[in-house]
Amino acid sequence: MFLDVLLRRNRPFLEAAVELHRAGEIPPNSYLLDLDTIAANSAAFCAEAHLRGLTVFAMTKQVGRAPGALDAMAAGDADGFVAVDMACARAIAAAGHRLGHLGHLVQVPRAEASEAAALAPAFWTVFSANKAAEAAAASAAAGRTQDLLVRVCDDGDEFYPGHEGGVPLADLGGFIDRLGELRGVRVAGLTTFPALLFDADTGAARTTRNFATLARAAEVARRRLGGDATVAINAPGTTSTVVLDQLAGAGATQVEPGHGLTGTTPLHASSDLHERPAICYLSEVSHLHGGVPLCFGGGFYIDPVFAPYSPGALLAADPADLDLPPVAVDFPDPAGIDYYARLHPPSGRAVREGDTVICGFRAQAFVTRAAVVGLSGVAAAAPAVAGCWDTLGRTLRWGIS
Repeated sequence: MFLDVLLRRNRPFLEAAVELHRAGEIPPNSYLLDLDTIAANSAAFCAEAHLRGLTVFAMTKQVGRAPGALDAMAAGDADGFVAVDMACARAIAAAGHRLGHLGHLVQVPRAEASEAAALAPAFWTVFSANKAAEAAAASAAAGRTQDLLVRVCDDGDEFYPGHEGGVPLADLGGFIDRLGELRGVRVAGLTTFPALLFDADTGAARTTRNFATLARAAEVARRRLGGDATVAINAPGTTSTVVLDQLAGAGATQVEPGHGLTGTTPLHASSDLHERPAICYLSEVSHLHGGVPLCFGGGFYIDPVFAPYSPGALLAADPADLDLPPVAVDFPDPAGIDYYARLHPPSGRAVREGDTVICGFRAQAFVTRAAVVGLSGVAAAAPAVAGCWDTLGRTLRWGIS
């Protein structure tokens, strides 16, 4: 999906990937990150967001919570980071960065509430009275008052399957009143997901019904908390520079770019936006069977935000081979284990074991067993491996190192 835009807008990144892999510096089954481009994308995004009074909490899961990527986003002036789960929160804290938002999309498990409170997130999202009580008890025990975001929902709101949850809009007033009686927390704002979705028919992002629910919920919250109360409106989903006016105009106060900072939202697949692509997946040919090359797997999770499509791969023994057309790839069925993928080069094209394989699908590194490798110096024509991590953000040692 993103191979074409990678070749057009960040070819030096792909050339560096081939060169460093051929030199034995990058393991197969790796998500590669162009850290300089991520920093530049982040700086441009944050500058525009801050002009509109928006707080920026960068998402970490797509890039496998890699410390190098967090550093690049922080260098671009992100206000903090959003943890989709406790694994993200630990990685953010371990890398020395500000934990901006915890508990959304994944609620904090009961037994981990005390650990979450010790991490001192700026905001903690709750879906229910029980989860609010757990956050309150843990925060009070830690001697702090935690700002809560309430996830709110209403009939007709849109959720990805398995993402449902939240306080019904009709119950929000009473819910806020009950939270006001708890020691250790205060209601600071509201959230939903997704606030924006890509519309394939128009090629643009549209606000969801959830955003209208947020607007009505904000009116309820201000009445309950007092007319002059500040109510944060956290509005994640399909976030890039091009939608900031749309978000700010609809009342958002917090945005959470993830794929926007690597140039891989659905919007980036259909148009050349300000953010340049900064991520690819790299493997290598393991062996041939019956003349069919197979490459190592482990990271073939294609984010199903797009309709099903036939992915391709660049096959290279040298950076010059990037000029050759992509080859077809058979990814393993999601019901199986992605030990390998099969490649289908045209007849007559030579393929050798060890050749570099590059894919450009939309990544969710944290749900895979891939490595995450950061490259620096690409734009300066001095590319180098800046770090290699597992998907929990821990330094990964491989080969003979």
